[in-house]
Amino acid sequence: MNNENDKQSIVMTSDRILVQIPSPDGERRSRAGILIPATAQLSKRLTWADVIAIGPNVRQFRVGDKVLFNPEDRFEVEVQGEDYLILRERDVHAVATNRVDGGTGLYL
Repeated sequence: MNNENDKQSIVMTSDRILVQIPSPDGERRSRAGILIPATAQLSKRLTWADVIAIGPNVRQFRVGDKVLFNPEDRFEVEVQGEDYLILRERDVHAVATNRVDGGTGLYL
């Protein structure tokens, strides 16, 4: 018999990536200091998120990386009261990481 407080491990499958957007309220500030509410819609604006878990077929990302993706290419899920997003590896446009793999890219 399982207690509802028992925690289960989450294992991603295939090329799926579990991410969480760092800002819980979704608000952000412009460079001029203007507060932009989470409800403001910006067309085709990409979003950064933290990688929480990866599937066994994910080759380019590791837990702890930040990935850039289109918010329209996602599935939302709630796990133990926390909101997460599930992405496919091919839907990620860029990665910000501390790893040095010998590749080239921009440093953020």
